[in-house]
Amino acid sequence: MQLIVATPVTSFRAVVMHPDWYKRNKKLPSVPESVLKKRKALEKLRAEREKQKIDTQKASYMNANKNKRRVIFKRAEDYVKEYRRKERDEIRLKREARKENNYYLPAEAKLAFVVRIRGINGVSPKVRKILRLLRLRQIHNGVFVKLNKATINMLKLVDPYIAWGYPNLKSVRELIYKRGFGKVDKKRIALTDNAIIENNLGKSGIICMEDLVHEIFTVGPNFKQANNFVWPFKLTSPRGGLQKKGNHFIEGGDFGNREEFINQLIRKMN
Repeated sequence: MQLIVATPVTSFRAVVMHPDWYKRNKKLPSVPESVLKKRKALEKLRAEREKQKIDTQKASYMNANKNKRRVIFKRAEDYVKEYRRKERDEIRLKREARKENNYYLPAEAKLAFVVRIRGINGVSPKVRKILRLLRLRQIHNGVFVKLNKATINMLKLVDPYIAWGYPNLKSVRELIYKRGFGKVDKKRIALTDNAIIENNLGKSGIICMEDLVHEIFTVGPNFKQANNFVWPFKLTSPRGGLQKKGNHFIEGGDFGNREEFINQLIRKMN
């Protein structure tokens, strides 16, 4: 009889593998040290070239701005000399005329500032059309107007709805610096940087605020482009109020031509 001995079957235990075991034991492909050094040198060279390029661009930009500022300051000085020379000429001519027992008649004004002082009630179609042409769509809107035969006749037709006169240099400068907005892509943009003016009026030789003030005050050859670029001024109600809108200025009212006294109204509304 054959004896059969049963050997016990050993139980297999499941080996729990760490999830990162494969990554830990995976060997990275070996790269020669010379290749690694070459890569590092190329990266360093590329970074140095980028830095050099940025420094060059920055230096060129600073030089361009420096030259531009020098041009702007030079123009501003020339404009101041021109304004002072005109004032001295006016005083000299008046003295000469007085010395000869004569009268000095100054040149006629070429620039007017027009402010709308009445609303839309009872406005005839013709007057409404002229106010729209003058860009006076809202009450207390103000614009600069070049005086000629056509514009003077237009101002006479809308006289009861506007107050206008001849602004001086101080009024023009304060209006543009304080309430100046430009028309950029049909949008109302504040004139906070000379770059805005240069980008839109650079073709006309106007690159800064002083150029814009000079072109408008002297009614230069590019007055049309400069004036169309400036958005109509939105002024406030005059301090102390108006006297009487229904009467002419020479009758103690407010509407009509007030010549040099428009500067006092600008001070109250600016």
